[in-house]
Amino acid sequence: MSVIEKADVIVIGAGHAGIEAAMAAARLGCKTLLMTMNLDTIGQMSCNPAIGGPAKSQLVREVDALGGVMGICADATYLQMKTLNASKGPAVRALRAQSDKAEYRAFARQLVESEPNLKLRQTMITKIHVNPADNSFNSVEDNLGIVYKAHTLVITTGTFLNGKLWVGEKSMGGGRPGESGSYGITGCLTDLGLKTGRLKTGTPPRIDGRTIDFAGLEVHPGDAELKFFSFLPNRPVREQLPCYLTRTNPRTHKLIDDNLHRSPMYSGKMQGTGPRYCPSIEDKVQRFRDKDTHHLFIEPEGKNTYEMYLQGFSTCLPYEIQIDMIHTLPGLEKAEVLRPACAVEYDYFPAYQLLPSLMAKVVPGVFLAGQINGTSGYEEAASQGLIAGINAARYCSDQEPLILPRESSYIGTLIDDLVTKEIHEPYRMLTSRSEYRLLLRQDNADQRLTPIGKNIGLVDSQRWSVFQKKNEAIAIEQERLKSTKIEPTDEINEILQEACGEIVRDKTSLFQLLRRPAITYAILERIEPGCGQVASDVLEFVETEIKYEGYLERQNRSIQQLSEAHKVKLPVNMDYTAIKQLSNEAKEKLNRLKPTDLGQAARIPGLTPADISVLQILMSRQKMAAEALKAEQQSKEVPA
Repeated sequence: MSVIEKADVIVIGAGHAGIEAAMAAARLGCKTLLMTMNLDTIGQMSCNPAIGGPAKSQLVREVDALGGVMGICADATYLQMKTLNASKGPAVRALRAQSDKAEYRAFARQLVESEPNLKLRQTMITKIHVNPADNSFNSVEDNLGIVYKAHTLVITTGTFLNGKLWVGEKSMGGGRPGESGSYGITGCLTDLGLKTGRLKTGTPPRIDGRTIDFAGLEVHPGDAELKFFSFLPNRPVREQLPCYLTRTNPRTHKLIDDNLHRSPMYSGKMQGTGPRYCPSIEDKVQRFRDKDTHHLFIEPEGKNTYEMYLQGFSTCLPYEIQIDMIHTLPGLEKAEVLRPACAVEYDYFPAYQLLPSLMAKVVPGVFLAGQINGTSGYEEAASQGLIAGINAARYCSDQEPLILPRESSYIGTLIDDLVTKEIHEPYRMLTSRSEYRLLLRQDNADQRLTPIGKNIGLVDSQRWSVFQKKNEAIAIEQERLKSTKIEPTDEINEILQEACGEIVRDKTSLFQLLRRPAITYAILERIEPGCGQVASDVLEFVETEIKYEGYLERQNRSIQQLSEAHKVKLPVNMDYTAIKQLSNEAKEKLNRLKPTDLGQAARIPGLTPADISVLQILMSRQKMAAEALKAEQQSKEVPA
């Protein structure tokens, strides 16, 4: 084998995880190779043409705050921007963008191609070589026998590992419709000691928009007041396209029931486990027998195409049944299908086999990110890719990895869940997965993470300057609210009474007034104009911090207590079977999952408070013994 090229970091796969990993490694100074089977599908949106949504928008904002690129790509190519849960609390508000698939792909490729330390290669990697002495990564080999050597490897192969597509009883190899699967890597990783499993996902049919009757459908436009994912300024204002709502009905459901035996998912032909929170239409109908109808959204795939995406209609029923089902839907009675819905099965590697840095425990220098770790969604993939790329770069220079605690971010929560729990179905980020979601809002992602991005070298001077100016604006606005006081005049009370049914009886500051649940910035502006020139993101942050101050303080106290548990480190080579006081379930799970600290151990399902107490006492005794030994050695070194 002859090595034709050397790099610091090799990234396999150029989807959302691969892009973030490669861009991060390159921007941190590493010579990076991004390898993909098809250069024309860099940044491809394999399924839904959208970025964001509940919990996912927090991930995108956090990626952006650390210096990643997904938010920038989404802002540059949106077809529609919409804030979801706008009337609810700030912890669950979420931004969602319908994206132009072709423009997103082109924009992502342009970013990748413009990065000086990053090179692209179109090839299929089939082998991973390690150093025999310590099983650490050495090089990769493609299907032509060409070897590429590097210090680290990031694998972001998505749904392509031994991918298999299903449409009814028909199956074929492929990682997504129209593209070959990737073969060889699974065998290499299992030979190196990693365990694999099988998952499935699906995608809905694509419809010819010219054959849809939109006249009777419910229109869902974008927001008039635009918000964006990236914290950087100067985002483009683009013409927005609407989405449309249609619904299934009893006729649709009867077709599904009558043909359920022809679904490979129900006939037993398909072995992979599907996503619970993004089920196929067959699953929805079977799981919710009490419902006569299910919402479906018709979404544009781009401004220069008539292809439409039928969100919520993922299925692997035969093509002819799909057409009959579609024709039962209002507005789609004469619709023509451009691409059939299908399911894809693929190999994944349960992420409990990874360290919190996303490096494989048994193969130093190999990082895994994205759907290969058992997750679903572009945003989850991008988040993992960013952390894997950062840590691959830091591994090259012998730096400590960047580990985001679960209480610091949704990214930290995501990775902690993956490496701590045994995931048997595609993992999707939800706001309910975080115990600290009021602290981990989408509006304050930069406050939480941009200083970290600056410290590791991924946040550039432009982004840091924007961040500092925003902080200055926040401080000025908070001071204005505290120093501006109003008298309880008839005019002011009339405004308050009309707007929210409240009045003031004593002289009070705008700061104290805004603490009231019913008082908003819009009402303050009528009483004391002055916030009209302040950026909306500054106002959103200030209002939330003021209104929820007590709740935020309680969550911060809880985090301080948790941080103490994280300080109690657990040896990676500890044999838990030798600890007699532990339950048998705890011994088995601790030996398999190998938590790095007591806080992580406490979150392993099946471990009881008694098990955690045993570990805490054991580590305390070991610490005391080590300190006593050190003191004894130091006393012997002191001259008489």
